[in-house]
Amino acid sequence: MPTNNKPNRLFAEKSPYLLQHAYNPVNWFPWGDEAFNKAKREGKPIFLSIGYS
Repeated sequence: MPTNNKPNRLFAEKSPYLLQHAYNPVNWFPWGDEAFNKAKREGKPIFLSIGYS
């Protein structure tokens, strides 16, 4: 059941695992340039989730 009415960036992903988290109230980024560029621009580390099911 969604915990948030507004989807995050994972909404457009194809992975069933990522889609499970598309309505989490977390500002998730899929693996890619957008996430890396934002982290570099803000001087922040990447927090990587490899999944848990």
